[in-house]
Amino acid sequence: MGLPQQQQSTMDAQPHTNNPKDASELPPEALDLATKLFNFAREGKTSELQQYISAGIPVNLVNHKGDTLLMLASYHGHLETTNMLLTNGADPNMLNERGQSCIAGAVFKGDDEIVKAIMEKGADLRAGQPNAIDSAKMFKREECLRMFGVENEA
Repeated sequence: MGLPQQQQSTMDAQPHTNNPKDASELPPEALDLATKLFNFAREGKTSELQQYISAGIPVNLVNHKGDTLLMLASYHGHLETTNMLLTNGADPNMLNERGQSCIAGAVFKGDDEIVKAIMEKGADLRAGQPNAIDSAKMFKREECLRMFGVENEA
């Protein structure tokens, strides 16, 4: 699967001559595409996002806050999108600019299936502030504490 025709022709028409140092140097089309991708993650539009990942968009793309596609999909409760991103190599241990992890966000939201999916892909339960274990304790997420094997930890 390639990029949708409109995106492909736009990319072909404007050759890339230098590497932007930050988002302010990107053309409006690139910013629009990034916004679209993050919205796909937020809205759980798995097949649409999959097309772009398959076409070469980095699976660990981050927005201006350091949030990854995985963070947005998992935080907004989209298990299918979360699994697709993890299957395509999304790093479950990336932290955003606030030092938050996707698994701690899923714990906060109370979505045990998403927590389990992220945990099974190797998420570091002690990464970030607050980390997943501390979040589970703070929000009394007993099922998460059982999954993490720390239900009896003081």
